[in-house]
Formats: sequence, C-alpha cells, structure tokens
Amino acid sequence: MPNTINITSEDIVVQIKLSCKIPEIVEQIVNHHIIDKTARELGVKVEVEELQKAADQLRLANKLTSADDTWMWLNKHNLSLEEFEKMVYTSLISGKLAAHLFADKVEPYFFEHQLDYTTVAMYEVILDDEDLAWELFYSIKENEMSFHDVAHKYIQDKELRRSGGYRGILKRKDLKPEISAAVFASHPPQILKPILGSQGLHLIFVEEIMQPELNENFRFKIILELFTEWLKQQYLQVEFALNLNEAI
Repeated sequence: MPNTINITSEDIVVQIKLSCKIPEIVEQIVNHHIIDKTARELGVKVEVEELQKAADQLRLANKLTSADDTWMWLNKHNLSLEEFEKMVYTSLISGKLAAHLFADKVEPYFFEHQLDYTTVAMYEVILDDEDLAWELFYSIKENEMSFHDVAHKYIQDKELRRSGGYRGILKRKDLKPEISAAVFASHPPQILKPILGSQGLHLIFVEEIMQPELNENFRFKIILELFTEWLKQQYLQVEFALNLNEAI
C-alpha cells in the first residue's frame, strides 16, 4: 500500500520557484491589483446577474453539468466556492474594464493598422540553385508543372512536402521584408518570381490575400490587444514588494 504524501504550502511555493513560474505569477497578481484599482476609480462594476451568467458559462465550458461535477472540479483545483466566484469576477471585470477603456478606440486603431491585419495564404519552396529556381518558375508559369509537383519533388521536410509547401495564413510580420513586399503586392492566384533571401531562393505561390473585416470577433481581438499593451505599461510603472515567506 503506497505511503501518504503530505503536500504543504511550502512544498507548493518551492515547486513554483523550481518551475521558474514566479515572474509570471507575480505579473498576474500585480495585474489583478491594477485592474481592481482602475475599475474602482472609473466606477466599472459587475452586477450579480452578470456574475451568475459568467459562472454558468464557465461551468458549461468545463462540462460541469451537475452540482457533483462542479464540486469535483473545485476539489481537483483546490478551490473554494468563494475562490471560484472570485475567478469568475476577475475575468468579468477585466473584460468590462477593457471595453470601458478601449471600445471607442477600436475603429481608428483598426483603420490605422489595417495593413498589419491583412493576411495571405501562400505556398513556398526554398531552393539553393538560382538557375533551377528560374527554370521551375517558368515551368509553373507555362503550365508545364504544377507548384504541387515542384513542392513534392524539392521540399525535404516530410510534413511540409505532404502539404505541398503550404505555409498557412500569414501576416506581414510573419515574413521577411523582401518577401512580404512581393507577396502583398501580388495579384493572386499568382506564382512569384524567385526571391533571394537568407535561406536561398524562395519560389512562392500566392493563393489568396484576405482583407480584414471589422466584425465583433475582430473588435474583441483589438480591444484585447490594446488592453494587454495597456496592462504591460501599467505593470512597468508599479512598485511592489515580494515576500514569499508570508505564503509559507
């Protein structure tokens, strides 16, 4: 029969230290203080109905369909009911404060950074031989070969070869400047002339360029980006004392 292991608060603090999680956790704690203080100063509040609705959504997200499921989940995470409510409150007040601070700044920010949100679906093969790159470019352009054929023959990475060189949905910042400039100036679907980069000659097929649409999901994303950046700036201006001995 296995021995019983008694885990103490000191054990948990030590493990957090050994996991190198202290800076991350400290930042989260300080951010919670910043959010609570700012919300109070600005009069941003959470109503009881909102708290109940958010708690129901959290239970639904974690598939807690009964009271027993909820209590088991709380025990698993060593949370009391009050701490669960605090967790829900923290999430809710953060969202409400973010909307309060930045909802009216979304549209100007979106139009100012619209180019940064434009994305591309593209395929790529990187070659060492310039003559070969040009030969393959003209073969594809003249329909003697498909880009998929080239990718299947010249890409060494197995998974990338299987996908035909598909790089996914990318933003400008995901690409080197010389490649980004050519890609986003293209008229898809289009095979681009070989581009010399640090890794070799880039043979690129641009499938589609997608312009961003300011829908509700995108509005929320921009608010979150602005709020996250605001929190970072606030965090840098805060002085705090770290005393782990009080937690032991």
